[in-house]
Amino acid sequence: MEQTFMKEKKILPLVLTMSLPMVVSMMVNSLYNIIDSYFVAKISEEAMTALSLVFPVQNLINAVTIGFGVGLNAVVAYFLGAQDSEKADAAATQGVVLNLLHAVVLMAVCIGMIPSFLGLFTQDTVTIDLGVRYSRIVFGFAAVISLDLSFEKIFQAVGKMTVSMTCMLCGCIANIILDPILIFGLGPVPAMGIEGAAVATGLGQVLTIALYLICYALRPIPVRIRRRYLLPDKEMAGRLYSIGTSASLTMSLPSLMISCLNVILAGFSQAYVLVLGVYYKLQTFLYLTANGIVQGIRPLIGYNYGAKMYDRVRKIYRTALALIMSIMAAGTVLCLLFPAQLMGMFTANPETVQMGAAALRIICLGFVVSSVSVTSCGALEGLGMGKPSLTVSMCRYLVIMVPAAYLFSRIWGPEGVWWGFCVSEAATAVIAGTIFGRMTRFKV
Repeated sequence: MEQTFMKEKKILPLVLTMSLPMVVSMMVNSLYNIIDSYFVAKISEEAMTALSLVFPVQNLINAVTIGFGVGLNAVVAYFLGAQDSEKADAAATQGVVLNLLHAVVLMAVCIGMIPSFLGLFTQDTVTIDLGVRYSRIVFGFAAVISLDLSFEKIFQAVGKMTVSMTCMLCGCIANIILDPILIFGLGPVPAMGIEGAAVATGLGQVLTIALYLICYALRPIPVRIRRRYLLPDKEMAGRLYSIGTSASLTMSLPSLMISCLNVILAGFSQAYVLVLGVYYKLQTFLYLTANGIVQGIRPLIGYNYGAKMYDRVRKIYRTALALIMSIMAAGTVLCLLFPAQLMGMFTANPETVQMGAAALRIICLGFVVSSVSVTSCGALEGLGMGKPSLTVSMCRYLVIMVPAAYLFSRIWGPEGVWWGFCVSEAATAVIAGTIFGRMTRFKV
């Protein structure tokens, strides 16, 4: 099979062809996150708060496995572009093995530390109990998540976006269907409460990996998992980690940021912690959709970079940036027009709805400008430039965001935290654009 279409097809149709399947799957995935939280919120406000507090740890597991998958994707795409199929096979095989090991270690660590972690943010025993019961089941599926994401990145690296979309869609839809059945009970199925949400999530992921393995067996792709490459070699592992570590750290930063902001907000009221948690569920609809475009361009950028077609790399970046800006503009309009309705999906408390609506109106002002950082990070990862990508993310989530949120909260109270998002996005956009410009002055 040939992937020459990656360097021959016109840019806009190529980006749309590669990205749209991922955009659709990311939109459904984000819809799942919203619906999952919607059903959990029906249990109690404590259950929704527990979900918000568990989210950073849950996101950490996803971040490490997805981030290393990004490294796997970039290395495989690069070797395919360089017409080296043996090294592409080695990268895919060793990437899957290493990512599985990461997941097993993370599962054990996170299950052990979650009670203490929750205790840092709340003394409410009901909330802690709900969080522990949910997280222990969800974290138990870490190895399945790792395999899901590894195969997702392999299929994306060879341009099989439709297969990736279909497998992810089936898992998400199964999750959405199972949520109300397992949470509230239906027919012979007993009501499991918050544990039902965790089981539904895990079963959806099991379905996804089953479908990937069926497609891998029945529809051969140019990259194969081979027994002779199961033991990692130093050179290939180093290449995978050079990108994967930076990408994992990049994706872990939101978890650290949310934990820091939870500490700041908990000093004012537990309700603000809930508002932040709801915001992060809502913003996934935008940022996961934008991430669909980023996932589409990563293999394109890696392939064309490997083929030394540098002008196409720049054009792919500019096209993706325009598309992501359009998505963010639509999200800004929605948050400005319907903030109370969006917050009302997750809480019936009028005071919490009012607080959340005010937060959305402020935070959304930074959506469009954040497109520069989102696109630049994805493009740099596709080029194998993990450290510059990490630098941008560090500025966006920690170096600028946390100090700004703390400083503004001392001046304007909780509202200052929301303004911290806007300041961070604007400053990081300037940094991201500058870094990407310097790193892409390719020599022909």
